Amino acid sequence: MSEDTLSSILGHLEKLVAFDSQNPPRDLTGDSEMFAYLTSQLPGFEIDITDHGDGHVSFLARRGNPRLLFNVHMDTVPVGNGWTKPPLELTVEDGRAYGRGTCDIKGAAACLLTLAADTDAPMAMLFTTDEEGAGGCCVERFCESLEPGTYDLVAVAEPTQCRAVTAHRGYLSVIGEFTGVAGHSSEARGLEENALHRFTRWAAAALEMVEQQGGEARFNLGTVNGGIKSNVIADKVSVAWSARLPPGTDTQAFFDQVTTVAELDNARWTVPFMGPTLPAADHDNGAADQVIDQLGLPHGDPVDFWTEASLFSGAGLTTFVLGPGDIAQAHAKDEWVALDQLTQACDLYRKLVNHYG
Repeated sequence: MSEDTLSSILGHLEKLVAFDSQNPPRDLTGDSEMFAYLTSQLPGFEIDITDHGDGHVSFLARRGNPRLLFNVHMDTVPVGNGWTKPPLELTVEDGRAYGRGTCDIKGAAACLLTLAADTDAPMAMLFTTDEEGAGGCCVERFCESLEPGTYDLVAVAEPTQCRAVTAHRGYLSVIGEFTGVAGHSSEARGLEENALHRFTRWAAAALEMVEQQGGEARFNLGTVNGGIKSNVIADKVSVAWSARLPPGTDTQAFFDQVTTVAELDNARWTVPFMGPTLPAADHDNGAADQVIDQLGLPHGDPVDFWTEASLFSGAGLTTFVLGPGDIAQAHAKDEWVALDQLTQACDLYRKLVNHYG
């Protein structure tokens, strides 16, 4: 790949990193400057911007009648503390490009913008703003509105070290509240009516259930808060737990199992996020493996992190994940992506566009 191509990628990446798209606060609308920039760089594309409100924005760019859709989320996690380089400015040194979002996943967006200008082949790109954090809706609503047969393949540009990945874990985030009846700890009823005791019995049963299933699910009790003091029967306990489930697992069924593993007429559950696996339950992603083999793309092993590829899979679309960078650099201080990963991704995306254009 030429120096001019890398220069173009970095030019786009410099602009994209400078757009503050941290989520939260997800302070974006369809009129945000980031979308004006994307529009300006995509002459000849039909642009459709859908603002769902509260920072949920979809930007669909389409040229011709492509059979392939690229998906890129433009929101990032918050900058956080501890950076040694300016997080919202691009820094290039020692073969790396630093800045929030360079790896996850504005670097991939810069590659696609470069490719779009370097070819007149049909292309389609869906840029969204609500992948980071709970409550995303852009991809789900896009899939709901999509006419069957519009695309043969979806490539989600998350960081996979430029390897095509066809399977990953699902992600489930749950908040529970256990209630009890407060009173003096000398009362015998405290053994049954203490919210902490009720939570403990449920937690022990849930852990045993996961262990008996072979431990394939990554189940984590994250936080527990409640109680009043040591000599008062606890009247309320809240718990936050999560699970990362193996490909093909039915996420809803796992949630139902865990929350009914003990008799719980005193527990209430809310689900901030439930992301299916890739492939989604009851879906076969063998067609994606065939595409990868046919085009000679580097094939990656299943990964433990979650992506929106599973949402496309759940909608019946053949989907894989392919993007520059290593997940170890995502969400980290001094986030970076290797320059050779950017150029390799652009070459791979070009191969896909040439085949499906």
